[in-house]
Formats: sequence, C-alpha cells, structure tokens
Amino acid sequence: MFTFGSAGSLSNIVAGIVLTYMRLFKIGDRVKIGDVVGDVVEKSLLVTRVRTIKNEIISIPNSTVMSSHTTNFSNEAESGTGLIMHTTVTIGYDVPWKDMHQALLNAADRTELLLKDPKPFVLQTSLDDFYVSYQINAYTKDPNKQASIYSQLHQNIQDCCNEVGIEILSPHYRAARDGNMITIPANYLDKNYKAPSFNVKVENQNK
Repeated sequence: MFTFGSAGSLSNIVAGIVLTYMRLFKIGDRVKIGDVVGDVVEKSLLVTRVRTIKNEIISIPNSTVMSSHTTNFSNEAESGTGLIMHTTVTIGYDVPWKDMHQALLNAADRTELLLKDPKPFVLQTSLDDFYVSYQINAYTKDPNKQASIYSQLHQNIQDCCNEVGIEILSPHYRAARDGNMITIPANYLDKNYKAPSFNVKVENQNK
C-alpha cells in the first residue's frame, strides 16, 4: 500500500515540477483543465486548485493536469490583443445579412468590457436549411468575467434586434404570420401596431 501510494504521489510531484517549468498558467489565470473552468487559486507539487464561476474549489492532481488539455484564457488577454469572445445567433433568410451584421456589431459596442479596438467582427458560419448562422466576435482584456460579459452581450443582441424589427425565430420556433402578433416585445413596436388580419383566398371553381 505504501509503494502504490508513494508512486501516485511521486507522479504528482514530478508533474508539479514539470508544470512549474512549463509555465502553463499562474495564480489568478482563467483556465480550462479537462472539463473544469475557473481561476487558478493554488499551485503545489501535488495538486492545482481552481475556483469555478460558481465559487467551487476543485482540486486537480498535477498528473491529471499533465494528461489533460489545458486552455489558458488569460495569457493572450494580458500580453496580446485580447481574448476573442464569440456567440452565434441563427436568423431566417428573410432578414438582409447587412442588417443582421449591424445589429450584432451594435450589440457588441454596447457591451461593457468588450474592446472597441481591435474592432468586433461578424462571421456567417453556415447556411442551413431554414436560417443563417451569424457569429459575433469581440475582444476583451477581462477573461475572468466571461459569464457576465456573455450575459450582457446576449441581452444587447435581443435589444438591438428588437429595435430594428428583426425577429429571432430559429432554430426551433414556428410562426404563422397572418392573424398572429409579431414576436417582438410590445414596447419596441409602434403604438398603432395591430396584428394583421387572417387572409383567406377563395376561388370560384364554377366559371
């Protein structure tokens, strides 16, 4: 038992020494190790401790760190142009792509902690059966606040689309236009807006 136990501890110690010289991350960095995402709060010879966005402290053996994929969100944010944050919205083909690009850029511009320079940009990542996938990309120097930035960005996307009359109906939303209210919230609509009447076309077959 002592032999097996010491072998496990020894592998963690060796991994801890290697991690120290590799400098994969430092205290305070936002990282993803395997499936764990959070801020590094402790590095020792045996374990690395990470605080998640839900304030959970997770201890990861250094041997596991060495055998897992490690993503450092803070490295480029601190020393380079910034971390690129991105999210995708799917919109129907009836909406002009230029209007959607502008709405997404406006949403990024309103979001705190997203940089104005380098400028945000939009990619159309796919042309699907019923909608187009638009991806907004923007830089930030605050990788430790990803959750709040994404939340605010999503709110701003909804607002900017509603303001210009763009309905977010996909991927799993079906709308029949005649006789139904538009899905944009009432406070964004003209005060005189009325749901369209239901149209029925009857053809006389006895001509």
